Amino acid sequence: QVQLVESGGGSVQAGGSLRLSCGFSEYTYSSNCMGWFRQAPGKEREGVAGMRTGGGRTYYADSVKGRFTISQDNAKSTLYLQMNSLKPEDTAMYYCAASRVPWCSIQLNEYNYWGQGTQVTVSS
Repeated sequence: QVQLVESGGGSVQAGGSLRLSCGFSEYTYSSNCMGWFRQAPGKEREGVAGMRTGGGRTYYADSVKGRFTISQDNAKSTLYLQMNSLKPEDTAMYYCAASRVPWCSIQLNEYNYWGQGTQVTVSS
């Protein structure tokens, strides 16, 4: 069973940094892609970053390119999202997810498994 557990959210001022972590079960290795999504109040959930399970090519939303970095530590079964130069518009609930489709992307409907989310709040 694929299990995803996020942590690392919190409150930070604009320009600050946070690192989100997502612990995943060994069965997550059967997924082809892992990603981070976010959902702000009153808005639809959107893809932030993605990468192939086990490492490889990464994918980013235009709004976070150059500021966010997705990475994995397979020895620790953990997916990370390093967020720098945070802006108030980055405020949202952030979710870790895993996909079994053969390719990798940050398209919402291609992800099968979801964590419970961790809140990120950026104040101006």
